[in-house]
Amino acid sequence: MKAIGLEGFADKFAQSDDPWDTFTSRDEAVKRAAILHALGPGPVGRVLELASGNGSNSRALARRALRLDATEGTAEGTRLTAAAIRDHAGARAIMLPLPGRLPRTRYDAVIVAELLYYLSSADMARVAKDVAAALRPGGRLVLAHHAIDFYDFAQHASGIQERFLRFAGGGWHIRRVRSCRRWQVIVATPVPRLQEPAADR
Repeated sequence: MKAIGLEGFADKFAQSDDPWDTFTSRDEAVKRAAILHALGPGPVGRVLELASGNGSNSRALARRALRLDATEGTAEGTRLTAAAIRDHAGARAIMLPLPGRLPRTRYDAVIVAELLYYLSSADMARVAKDVAAALRPGGRLVLAHHAIDFYDFAQHASGIQERFLRFAGGGWHIRRVRSCRRWQVIVATPVPRLQEPAADR
């Protein structure tokens, strides 16, 4: 495998607004429905989407979120995402190569779809810790990724979501929302930490 990198993604978006048919593919529509089911009916307050690509998921997420920060690592993808969500006043497209500082310090939900295996293990660990720190107690982390490898991955797909949660630290309640041979969608919520008893004075 040879990782595609941001330049490769930028080239693909420059050549086509929908290089992977994410707006039109039936399989992508099924996956998107599973992501929305994992997010919940809404309205959800503050939602973060990482690696929005051309905005095919962003448009659907914007209908559920009071505030959506759809972040994308390439200028070309950010432009496409902005066009996809232009009718939603509470949504904004933000260019954010990862790892990088997240737009807000707190989110009610975070969506990570088709991203993790394009990151190195070290970069994924940094993103995981940033996401865990930004997700509010009781918030939802939705992960949607392939279960099979493609030629342009930096990491193997098998177990990628579980590795991400381990890097994030803490405990997680995990529910599988939908899976097939090619991909799976899960939702994870942080396990509340027990407060330490106050020291005797």
